[in-house]
Amino acid sequence: MLKDSFTRRDTSVLGRWWWTVDRWTLSVVYIIMILGVVLSFAASPPVADRLGLGGFYFVKRHILMIIPAMMVMLSVSLMTPKSIRRLSTLMYIGGLALLVLTLLNGAEVKGARRWLSFGSFTLQASEFVKPVFAVLSAWMLSEKLRNPSFPGISLSFLFLVLFVGLLILQPDFGMTVVAVTTWCGQLFIAGIPLFWIGLVVALAVFASLGAYLVLPHVARRVDQFLDPGSGDPNHDLYQVTQSLDAFKNGGIFGRGPGEGIVKRHIPDAHADFVFSVAGEEFGIFLCLLIVGLFAFVVIRSLFRVINDQSLFIVLATSGILLQFGLQALINMASTLHLIPTKGMTIPFISYGGSSMMALGIAMGIVLALTRKRHASTDLI
Repeated sequence: MLKDSFTRRDTSVLGRWWWTVDRWTLSVVYIIMILGVVLSFAASPPVADRLGLGGFYFVKRHILMIIPAMMVMLSVSLMTPKSIRRLSTLMYIGGLALLVLTLLNGAEVKGARRWLSFGSFTLQASEFVKPVFAVLSAWMLSEKLRNPSFPGISLSFLFLVLFVGLLILQPDFGMTVVAVTTWCGQLFIAGIPLFWIGLVVALAVFASLGAYLVLPHVARRVDQFLDPGSGDPNHDLYQVTQSLDAFKNGGIFGRGPGEGIVKRHIPDAHADFVFSVAGEEFGIFLCLLIVGLFAFVVIRSLFRVINDQSLFIVLATSGILLQFGLQALINMASTLHLIPTKGMTIPFISYGGSSMMALGIAMGIVLALTRKRHASTDLI
């Protein structure tokens, strides 16, 4: 329908957007969002009933969050790279301020302060800093390679330290891993000397060891992952045990829509463990479809920019896609007990307002940067 509405001679903002945006990636992202709504219907009613909120409480909120996320994604995809750099600068500064405020006044949940509460609304500021950090880092690194005298590596490293430092204070080691991996990946793509990557890896190893020795809950999760027999299957490993049983019960074809059992027992069935519900009710085929959809978005978008003459566009797109794919991978691996459990959502499928909106911004940036570019100045 939109294709019939715009001709190639249409010079309006929407007309140029329609003929330059990657419609395949846009469509697949929409499919992932629709799957998230379907799985919300499957996973969240038992959770809502246990909390006395009404069966479709989380379904309604999920849909209400998906709609503005779609609108934000489309709005950001209309922007030029120059506007994206400006937006990212403002969001990074504002996000760091909110992270500091979170440490001072955030609600403490399971020993961590990651959320700011504004009445019934909660905000996880780190979700919004994550994609714009990738943009700013790409900007600094590309300027360094364009002008060797520019301190781009040092500035991007400073952006990383400020962000990661506040994450560790929360603490949020999962997000820290994503941020550090993003920066190292961008350095590698940019061809920066391996010294910087080695430095960050060494610091990451040192920080991980320190967290294991100092923080009891980190040590407990690692020990339970390495030796499942060391934890109580009815308490410490309860959600993981139930998750693995869900995949076993689902098999190839699944038990059928609404026939799952795991969602009645796992507290986070609608959020961190929604992939388990998909495996139990719809089987391995849906799980492989989800994996394939995420892989398509990442690979397709990378191929769109791999030969782009702008290093900034290559690095920024690669950084955000690395975050997008890594977040999905961490969630799936956690539910399958391939890595220690980590409270990280699967993009656009798990329930979560901050994550949904931040992902809308992130994918809007990817769609904006992967648009076909011509000589027109509004696209550079």
